Amino acid sequence: MENIEQKIKKLREQLRDWDLFYYVENFPKVSDVEYDVVMMQLRELETQYPELITADSPTQSVGGKVQNSFSKVRHKVPMLSLDHIFEDDSLLAFDTRVREKLKYYDSINYCCELKLDGLAVSLLYKNGELILAATRGDGTIGENVTKNVRTIPTIPLRLKDDGNIPNLIEIRGEIVMSKANFLRINETAKKEKGKVFANPRNAAAGSLRQIDPTITANRSLNCFCYGVGLIDKETLPTSHWELLQQFKKWGLPVSNIICLCTGYNEIIKFYRHIHNTRHLLDFNIDGIVIKVDSLLQQQQLGFITRAPRWAIAYKLPAKEKLTIVKNVEFTVSRNGTITPVARLEPVLFSGTSVSNASLHNLNEIKRLGLMIGDTVVIRRAGHVIPQIVNIVMAQRYTKKTSPIIFPKLCPVCGSKLEKEKNTISCIAGLVCDAQRKEKLKHFISRKALNVNGIGNKIIDQLVDRQLVQTTADLFRLNQDKLTSLDRIGHKSAQKLLDALESAKRTTFARFIYALGIREVGETKAAYLADYYINISSLMVADITSLINVKDIGIIVATNVRNFFNQQDNIAVINDLLSPQIGLKW
Repeated sequence: MENIEQKIKKLREQLRDWDLFYYVENFPKVSDVEYDVVMMQLRELETQYPELITADSPTQSVGGKVQNSFSKVRHKVPMLSLDHIFEDDSLLAFDTRVREKLKYYDSINYCCELKLDGLAVSLLYKNGELILAATRGDGTIGENVTKNVRTIPTIPLRLKDDGNIPNLIEIRGEIVMSKANFLRINETAKKEKGKVFANPRNAAAGSLRQIDPTITANRSLNCFCYGVGLIDKETLPTSHWELLQQFKKWGLPVSNIICLCTGYNEIIKFYRHIHNTRHLLDFNIDGIVIKVDSLLQQQQLGFITRAPRWAIAYKLPAKEKLTIVKNVEFTVSRNGTITPVARLEPVLFSGTSVSNASLHNLNEIKRLGLMIGDTVVIRRAGHVIPQIVNIVMAQRYTKKTSPIIFPKLCPVCGSKLEKEKNTISCIAGLVCDAQRKEKLKHFISRKALNVNGIGNKIIDQLVDRQLVQTTADLFRLNQDKLTSLDRIGHKSAQKLLDALESAKRTTFARFIYALGIREVGETKAAYLADYYINISSLMVADITSLINVKDIGIIVATNVRNFFNQQDNIAVINDLLSPQIGLKW
């Protein structure tokens, strides 16, 4: 048996070595035939001696037991997002802020990398072995996709031991699909009349979240590692550049397009180079990531609520296309703001059909001089909502156009509108079905109470059929009410009820955000939650107290005070926290 164990060990080491050269170094050491012969030998031995199979064996990197669902994983270190910039002046401002904070240092270097357009993942290695892989999710909680990640050949199941592997380390990376592979998969899907993906990013995300790992294995995904989260060892390299070189020694895939820059001018030079050559890359990108290179300096700069102060993403120029404004409709937000939305002749951006563009307010329409029927230039930066940049005036005289008429009454409930500066609002509050729907959608959204399964169509039905009036009414739903909705059976209804029950356990910050107070996003909600002991203290806080909270100015403080001055809001909060519903944190 000892000889068998040694033989299996040697075969595994041989295959891992070849995998390293093939997938990481891009330099195959052997032919596919030689590789397959050794893999077959290992499979035969493991079949004869199944007790010797280990989780990190190369034979286990493809296939696996079909999963019914993905369990949730709480990240030990939150996976934060990056702040984005779109122009050189913003980059200069970032560099200036960094240098002001680190003014006692003689020099500051930046490590610049590609901003790959994929899906962020966390890879947890214990004693060098991959034990957990999770998606970013909301940054705090992701999904366990370990079995599927094991099928990605560029991700080592065991780190290559150089004598410097921490007992526990969490690697951060990006799962991507190459342009060529994306085209191949879509061609196959068309022939088989299957699902066609809009773009490589969607294809990568959809491929990773397959219930059957063998499907993921056949999608030929790639991964590039770019950072660490949790680590139990203090002897890390002193710079981000050196950290990436260490990753390579461990057999982790790292992009070979990295640039060490000493300041603003060199970053701009690298950015211009990437902008001019992006079409030559195998993978889609949407910018570059700029990081302070020194890990000590990173630590000193620290973080804001959602992003590090020592890194920023410089997005590539937005894409622009011509289209026609077919109509302008008016939507009502959860706070009653009337927003004009241009309905466009559909155009494609990176495989995604775009048919709407926000016009913000009446002043924006006047500034543009926009009319229905105009040919316009629309811009889409990254994945944000498209904007109308300007009008092609030369086209106006060849087409029939008509003026945009702003409504005098709420387009949904018919109530009077109130104008304040640039904003026009419906003052009906929850009497307006549109505001009620939007408040409910916000309340259950991912960053609020995160109620899985209740989408916009269900909310629309619940309000239209008068089954729900306030957010508290969501927790009074039952099987009979839910199964009366379109396409909701008993099983689906029970899943929704279970999701609502789970949502009763939340955090104070999420609850504040879920209330939908004007201009109180997740960051300000977190600051309010940190400052006030409980909801009772917040409800009675005056403006003088509120402006002492970090990032809360007079306008936001006034909005908070006005919200809690409304007895309808107090009644709903008391209802939610009552023993009958029992929402708590």
